[in-house]
Amino acid sequence: MSRRVLRVLLPLFALLLPSGALAQAYQCKVPPSVSVPKVLKGGPTRRVPVTGYTLALSWSPEFCKGREAQLSHRMQCSGRSGYFGFVVHGLWPDGRGNNWPQWCANPRSVTPQIARRNLCMIPSVPLIAHEWAKHGACMAKKPETYFKVTRILFNSLRFGDFDALSRKTDLTAGEIRDLFVATNEGWRADAVGVKLNSRGWLQELRLCYDKRFRPAKCDAQRFGAKDETRVKIWRGL
Repeated sequence: MSRRVLRVLLPLFALLLPSGALAQAYQCKVPPSVSVPKVLKGGPTRRVPVTGYTLALSWSPEFCKGREAQLSHRMQCSGRSGYFGFVVHGLWPDGRGNNWPQWCANPRSVTPQIARRNLCMIPSVPLIAHEWAKHGACMAKKPETYFKVTRILFNSLRFGDFDALSRKTDLTAGEIRDLFVATNEGWRADAVGVKLNSRGWLQELRLCYDKRFRPAKCDAQRFGAKDETRVKIWRGL
């Protein structure tokens, strides 16, 4: 991937405004030192052709509900390091059907420096290490490249006023897509997946891209909730 993909994505920097996506990490404080855990392989190696990509964005207030005091989620959920809106769950290469690339052999691993550089985007060192090992190693030769591409994509996005949206009566998944499309030029509703948890609360956005990182129609699995589905959004209050 590396240079070819970066040539495609670097022009996106010109679209960034001072109030970019990292404003989703309110007063993010990165610890002075971190320890990167070893990642255990969680499935078979699959090197298959990449058909596109998915950028999965977790809605942090919902994820942190009930996890505020858990040591393993202190960076994201305690409030001591800042408060988060949307954060990156991962950038995933897609394949055909359920046959996507994963767990590709790569001698490089995430260093503490790389982890700290990305903690305001992915506020979990174990998750940073896991996403590189499972997904990033199938996309890039170095973790620095994988996370640089992820940052470019994330920083190019705008999210609109989800606080106001969360207060809307009878909110639907279609209205979430409408807000995202209205605040992100070039996006279309069928490229915006909305994942709900079992209780009907917003859990993630799953943004679908083609092989050139342009918005592309999601398949049914990534598209998630249908437009007419009722949704609730937890504000963390």
